[in-house]
Amino acid sequence: MPALARRLARVQVAASTTMTMRARELRAQGVDVVALTLGEPGFATPRPAIEAGYQAALRGETKYPPQDGVPALKAAIQRKFRRDSGLEFGLDQISVGNGGKQCIYNALAATLDPGDEVVIPVPSWNAYPLMTQLLDATPVFVACPQNNGFKPRAEDIAAAITPRSKWLVLNNPNNPSGAACSAEELAAIAEVLRRHPDVWIMSDDMYEHLVFDGFRHATMAAVAPDLADRTLTISGVSKTYAMTGWRIGFAAGPRALIRGMINMQGQITAGVSTVGQAAAAAALDGPQEGVAEMVSAYQRRRDIAVEMLNAAPGLNCHKPEGAFYVFPNVAGCLGRISPAGRAIGSDEEFARALLEEAHVAIVPGVSYGMSPYIRVSTAAEESVLVEGCRRIAAFCERLR
Repeated sequence: MPALARRLARVQVAASTTMTMRARELRAQGVDVVALTLGEPGFATPRPAIEAGYQAALRGETKYPPQDGVPALKAAIQRKFRRDSGLEFGLDQISVGNGGKQCIYNALAATLDPGDEVVIPVPSWNAYPLMTQLLDATPVFVACPQNNGFKPRAEDIAAAITPRSKWLVLNNPNNPSGAACSAEELAAIAEVLRRHPDVWIMSDDMYEHLVFDGFRHATMAAVAPDLADRTLTISGVSKTYAMTGWRIGFAAGPRALIRGMINMQGQITAGVSTVGQAAAAAALDGPQEGVAEMVSAYQRRRDIAVEMLNAAPGLNCHKPEGAFYVFPNVAGCLGRISPAGRAIGSDEEFARALLEEAHVAIVPGVSYGMSPYIRVSTAAEESVLVEGCRRIAAFCERLR
């Protein structure tokens, strides 16, 4: 058999994917599994978006689209940035991808050379370091401890930047911790970046609308407009409008970078589903009341999860500002033995035992660059979340 590419050895399947796959295997065997792994909104796509996609198909809008996105969607994205963040972008500063993930990959592929470094505050979505490694660059991790609310500190970012640094990645609110930086906190980071003019800034704002308790989302391009010529802002419709399966993300930033990203996309997938783009435009321009209803439900689910998990012996769960995850510390459960006799020496072993014995699927924190933690998705329906947290608590109580 011919050899596979050596780059495959540099990346691994995401833990959220492997845990979800194992949960599905158990379900296929008839096991009642509660899956709290994926960031999958537990709501339906807004009806106007579905109708817009359907009507686009009926109108025959089923041909190859422009690689950078159809004009109607790009105009809706332009309005969205103006409305939500006070940001002004030309249409040639916007690109549409197959989800925000492709936009991130396009940006890294268009800028990274072997040996370059990407500064990534952790815990972080594991796609950032995996993509970096796939492109022969090196992730440089900046620890964001729980005693600082899992938020990056300006001084720690300053210490991580070297002459090889090409990007700083900011995910706000953060996956997996739900932590969100205020405008003042971003301003302190911006002050560091002014001393490093060769570093690009990626602001991944996919969860921008999912913030709680009156918290106001902030984004780097608005906080520090003088850095706009090297700031890429990424968002999409997946989380805000429960449209994960439509696969529509978008990015806005400097024209030269956007052109490079479009070139990269042209080599990989070309344009994005036309009906999906029509649906996304309708979601962005349509009634926004449903977003507020979802946010209210997510806040209630966060509160339920934090209360139930903090009541479980051995767990310590921080209350996040946004997103739909909680990231409890499981240090109090390590060095224990599970009911079935498994030794629990790490968050990964905790997650494996929890799935096999209590039939709850979560993701170990090691896959997000921070141990000993677990990520629990609160995007599931409330009854499912409550049952999952009940099983987690019962599992912890039975450790010996």
